[in-house]
Amino acid sequence: MSWTIILTLIILGLLALILEIFLIPGGVVGVLGLVTIVVGIVFAYISKGAQAGSITLLVTAIVTIALTILMLRSRTWKKCALDAQIDTKMNEIDSQKVHAGSVGHTISRLAPTGKAVFDGEAVEVVSEFGLIDEDCEVVVEKIEGNRVFVKRKSE
Repeated sequence: MSWTIILTLIILGLLALILEIFLIPGGVVGVLGLVTIVVGIVFAYISKGAQAGSITLLVTAIVTIALTILMLRSRTWKKCALDAQIDTKMNEIDSQKVHAGSVGHTISRLAPTGKAVFDGEAVEVVSEFGLIDEDCEVVVEKIEGNRVFVKRKSE
């Protein structure tokens, strides 16, 4: 077997591992890449002898380690990582506007959570008794921490 085939197998295996890390997660491409690298090294041992196979193994290991270090040190991970910060809080409730017995109307469907407006303030609410459609009148049953429990006004 020629060196071209052996090197092609090893390079394709390394490319498959890079694809696994950056583009196609799930394990299948990575496993195929590892198998391809191993097959390339085994072919080097079989067709070129123990010394050439060992050199191929050593060079492949060095190249793999070098590529791993380059990927970890570069800004590649910063480009791939989510860097957004969430600075909003759930239901900062004004107790004068929203309290047990307050009447408001839904601005989204409650299935069982959604949004409702009470005295001009939009609040995330939870329906205690099933689904409530949009634009229905609701009454605050209770407030536990930041969770506001409502029911239909007609109930």
